[in-house]
Amino acid sequence: MENAEQIDVEVAYALPENQTILKLRVPAGTTIEQAVRESAILERYPEIDLAINQVGIFGKLNKLDAPLRNGDRVEIYRPLIADPKEVRKQRAAEGKRMKKGGGDVETEEK
Repeated sequence: MENAEQIDVEVAYALPENQTILKLRVPAGTTIEQAVRESAILERYPEIDLAINQVGIFGKLNKLDAPLRNGDRVEIYRPLIADPKEVRKQRAAEGKRMKKGGGDVETEEK
């Protein structure tokens, strides 16, 4: 397999306190799953479960069998701990209360 074209890719996984990016040289046609397994990141972070964690290339979701191209960065995403829609609703509600208070202060200054 030495004659096969080789490509350079990265496998990335981030936790709140640190980020790991592993550089690999793999045969052209390597899939996301193959690169993840080849990187040994699963041994480093046993909490990663490819049946649960989503994966992507440069922030765009992809399937495990997607082939990689030279320069791609495979990203392994952690499961969300909060529903993004609920978080937005909470922020919007807090923002409305803050704007109302800020609006009152602004009119007093004029």
